[in-house]
Amino acid sequence: MSPADSLPQEQQAARVLIDLLQQEQAALISADIDSLTMITERKTPVVAQMSELATKRHRALATLGHAASEIGMQAWVESPQPGQAEHTQAAAAWTALLAMARQAKEINRVNGLLISSHIARNQSALNVLRVQTGGGNFYGPDGQATARGVGRGLVVG
Repeated sequence: MSPADSLPQEQQAARVLIDLLQQEQAALISADIDSLTMITERKTPVVAQMSELATKRHRALATLGHAASEIGMQAWVESPQPGQAEHTQAAAAWTALLAMARQAKEINRVNGLLISSHIARNQSALNVLRVQTGGGNFYGPDGQATARGVGRGLVVG
């Protein structure tokens, strides 16, 4: 097996991941929580597939005496090979895959910022509610609603 054999599949998976990350970004912008759940469920197997394909590529690199990593792949595409035309195509496919990985990483970074923004907004809303209700938590550490007595205490006796 050549380290380049999995590159077309890796590129396809990267395209799917980028599309899902863009959908995730749109859902985050519109606060569409239901869509976010579905997108996450679809994203998980794609990431698993990408990991599996990278592992196969790493094994092929190790068999050829290169480091089983992205650095090893870069060294492999930069080394002269007997089938130069095929190797040139592999180098182009690798470069394209790296560009897709950078794009996915950037979209994911922006999505993380959007998530942080939603968390901050929700925390601010909770803080306003806490002030209006006299402070305290609505939920305990176990996620269950805390009982709050309203009114005055009753003294018996």
